[in-house]
Amino acid sequence: MSLFILSLSHFLHLLATVVWIGGIVMILLVILPGAKAALESSSIVSRLMKEITKRFTPMANASILVLIATGIVIAHYEKNFTGVLDLSNPWNVIMLLKHFLVALMIIVHLYRGSILNPKIGRLSAQMNESQVAPSLSSEVAGLQKFSLDLVKTNLVLGMMVLLVTAISSSL
Repeated sequence: MSLFILSLSHFLHLLATVVWIGGIVMILLVILPGAKAALESSSIVSRLMKEITKRFTPMANASILVLIATGIVIAHYEKNFTGVLDLSNPWNVIMLLKHFLVALMIIVHLYRGSILNPKIGRLSAQMNESQVAPSLSSEVAGLQKFSLDLVKTNLVLGMMVLLVTAISSSL
């Protein structure tokens, strides 16, 4: 039974990783550039990206929960795991680095979803109501750029997580 649980945990862990990091890759490297090239106005691109984000965020949130749950199960069965703060074991050090990077990704993701994007939405609604608010428009544009920069940051962090995972698999 433990082989089944461990195998299922590894499968779900990999699937959640593909959904979350793969989704970021698709959005940044395929969808956003394609939308900018094919659509006529930046407001249409913004609306499209808002819709994509609305659909992707719950998938990313579910992936985070799956990664945490399956990570605990995998650690339980991992022969190299000797304790969270046992820094005498190189595998544990690599895992600590990996989990630090993942924690940064989660913080960035939750900040964007819980604080930044709602703020952008509120300011955009105010801008649409007032019809004349150039300072509001530039603030929204700046926050949208910052939000995109955070997605790019998560892409870099995600690539680092994959690299660290590859290193840990080689030990």
